Amino acid sequence: MDVYDSLNQMVEYIESHLSEEIDYRVLARFLGVNVYTMERFFSLLVNVTLTEYIRNRRLSMSFYDLYYEQEKIIDVAIKYGYENPTSFSRAFQKFHGVKPSEAKKGKASFQNYPKFHFESQVNQGKKLTYEIRELNSFTLYGKGTSVTEQTIGKEAPLFYQKMYQKHGLWEYGLVFYEDRFHSDHLEYWVLNHEKKEGLISYHIPKSKWLVFRIDSIKSFDIQELSHQFYFHFLPSCKFNLRNLPELEVYYDGYMEMLVPIED
Repeated sequence: MDVYDSLNQMVEYIESHLSEEIDYRVLARFLGVNVYTMERFFSLLVNVTLTEYIRNRRLSMSFYDLYYEQEKIIDVAIKYGYENPTSFSRAFQKFHGVKPSEAKKGKASFQNYPKFHFESQVNQGKKLTYEIRELNSFTLYGKGTSVTEQTIGKEAPLFYQKMYQKHGLWEYGLVFYEDRFHSDHLEYWVLNHEKKEGLISYHIPKSKWLVFRIDSIKSFDIQELSHQFYFHFLPSCKFNLRNLPELEVYYDGYMEMLVPIED
């Protein structure tokens, strides 16, 4: 069974448990990884967080419960895990554009968020050479800027150049997620070992890392390496990711991408 069959089984499990609390540990077992890795892989593969996907599926199905089954709004709210009818109505209106009471009449337009289905990709990706490296804890100093998953490819190089003009060369790049699985907002940081006035400290704990090297420091090539890792390497290996930021280490003419893993 390949990873896409496992993802489809995971989706079917979600569908059959939309009206219950979904245990993410069970979902992770379909893929044979930890919860963190499962959430990370899912969100990168489909460009939506697992939490958002489940919420959208529940809001889609809530229309059918209200219109076809004529269930009470309070019952539907409780069924899909909302604390009260007010919070459910607010979420329903934001998703469908109308109030739940309109769904019972069926005299409005409604949204349907389809169930995902995964098919095996023909493209096998590029062969990636890597090593496993264990690093003791260390502290870096730098600054960051707010970006999104969509803008980081353009904005990260611009920020690096701006900081280069002010402080000179930077050894590290880092992507910091404040709420990795519930938002696409993140921060790109540039850092050095040297402590300087005006820079913020960032502590990196002791960890093992997967280390990938490319003979380039161009933004496009770095993004391509990241794509190859998450869409081809990660689904075909048994490594569990650790909840730490990935690091980019810049050298003269080449870079290394360090991905934290569990022991």
